Amino acid sequence: MVLRGPAPSLVLLGIVAWLGALLALDRQLSQGWELVLGVATLALLAAACVPLAPQRRAQVAIVVAVATCFEVLGSIVWGVYHYRHGNLPLFVPPAHGLVYLGGLALSRTRLFGARPQLLVRLALAGAVVWGIVGLTGVLGRYDVIGGFGILVFSCFVLSRRNPAPQVLAGVFFVVAALEWYGTALGTWRWEATVPGLGLPDGNPPSGAVSGYVIFDLVAWWAGPWLLAAVRSRRQGARLG
Repeated sequence: MVLRGPAPSLVLLGIVAWLGALLALDRQLSQGWELVLGVATLALLAAACVPLAPQRRAQVAIVVAVATCFEVLGSIVWGVYHYRHGNLPLFVPPAHGLVYLGGLALSRTRLFGARPQLLVRLALAGAVVWGIVGLTGVLGRYDVIGGFGILVFSCFVLSRRNPAPQVLAGVFFVVAALEWYGTALGTWRWEATVPGLGLPDGNPPSGAVSGYVIFDLVAWWAGPWLLAAVRSRRQGARLG
């Protein structure tokens, strides 16, 4: 059951507005302000989770945890992309939760809620076009890795085992907008070639959303488990 809350369109607008303002503020402020921006983003994520069902909250928590691990691996350890201060900004982990909720809200808007397949088709079309254009080098780089990411994304969206293709389709649009905006501001930058592989990558790569396939897959699989574990612990605490 989902508790009553703001209309999905308002939730989406609020999330997009905050993420846009967040990156603009980070571009103007010193590194020391990242803690403040991180706390503010976490507070907004917590507020956005209040109307959600417990299982959805568990999924958000898992998305944040898994995405943070991938951020450390991809940026700090592997060096596939870099944030402008060479660190992992503290607002990035909770922002991943907002991206997930943004995709969820988009899939529930009046336009797409009644036409779930329309959003999926638009996302697939946009992803394929972006991937093909990236491979031509017209965008300034030959985006080979991005093209592979689009293939992964498309296969998962079309899979019958995907429990929520509409949500992932919504996430695609949020991620695409955020990637173009963030790289244009210089908040982060993707390397021209992937270290260790030598394959060219876009800035941003068309397949950036493919990572969210993993985030969401783990969240949908582990969400019920996490919720059951929390409930079991609470019940044990009461009996104790």
